[in-house]
Amino acid sequence: MVSVEPSPPIDDHSDVLVIGGGQAGLSTAYFLQRFGLGDRYQLLDHAPDSGGAWQFRWPTLTLATANRVHDLPGLGLIEALGDDRPEVAARAAVPEYFRIYEERFGLRVRRPVHVRSVKRVGDGFVTHLGDGRQITSRTIINATGTWDRPFIPHIPGAEEFGGRQLHTHDYTGPADFAGQRVLVIGAGISAVQLLIEIAREAEGAQTFWCSRREPEFQRREFDPEQGRAAVARVEERVRAGLPPTSVVSVTGLASTPAIEAARADGILDWRPMFTRITRTGVCWDCGPGPPTGAERLDVDVLFWNTGFRSSLDHLSPLRLRGPGGGIVMTGRLTTTVASDPRIQLVGYGPSASTIGANRAGREAARMVAELLGND
Repeated sequence: MVSVEPSPPIDDHSDVLVIGGGQAGLSTAYFLQRFGLGDRYQLLDHAPDSGGAWQFRWPTLTLATANRVHDLPGLGLIEALGDDRPEVAARAAVPEYFRIYEERFGLRVRRPVHVRSVKRVGDGFVTHLGDGRQITSRTIINATGTWDRPFIPHIPGAEEFGGRQLHTHDYTGPADFAGQRVLVIGAGISAVQLLIEIAREAEGAQTFWCSRREPEFQRREFDPEQGRAAVARVEERVRAGLPPTSVVSVTGLASTPAIEAARADGILDWRPMFTRITRTGVCWDCGPGPPTGAERLDVDVLFWNTGFRSSLDHLSPLRLRGPGGGIVMTGRLTTTVASDPRIQLVGYGPSASTIGANRAGREAARMVAELLGND
């Protein structure tokens, strides 16, 4: 991992406080400078180094297998690094790219800084840090992403399982599964890629796959119209105050030669979601007690690739969530919290992707620039 040094001192006040130093936060800071707010914001990041969530990804994820690394505004990855060799580990290349980007545009990121909570005080906010310090601000732009909140659904019997359970967040490589029976759970691109990787590379491993919905594989490349339609459906949810879904859940998965080969080899034989976890595995249509007469599958590992939720716990004192379980969002790109336009969420809902984060960063910066005016 790489780092920018030295980390600037933390100011006790800034008109704009950006929380999160990944793609969404860097994009936002870039546009804040373009809108003339370069000396009126500060950017806090809880990670020790540049790179956002990329620095914590598994070592076998390369630029070729990553789900597209979109360029940050003003400086592309190839221009920054000199090449984009597909075999390079994403957790090395992307953090280096972000470090260069921060230096090129003078984005003075304060890190590592843990934000404990944000509260309203008068006509502004007080942000409480983990070390006891406080920062006042007039506006908040939250760009904390999802990596810190892995999601595992509640399934009856989970506490009874005698094997190992882990999430995508915890994956370090296929060697950890050698000789084991592994059930991969999830319908997204990570589930498919890691299932194939374990099946192909973990010596002696047996793999199985299930999810709540049967994945749909698109045999043609997604066109812009499909992308816009998918984003619009996620946007519709957040405007209504419902929890956002992923864009992939709307579009399905793009088929690749590796996926087609895995399907031909029986690696992607799909099963519906089990109904209970037992001491030795999982079962379908069974209740408490021994799953006599029910379909069962004994495994050593339950590998949850069931996604992430937005990392927004520090905003809980602001009481932003509504009856629908989500946050009602408004604005051209749904970055504005409807109940308080002084709060912008970047990387939430339709902007929870690298390309979406860039566009949302610009919109959030524009909104706070208009709100602050010439004060």
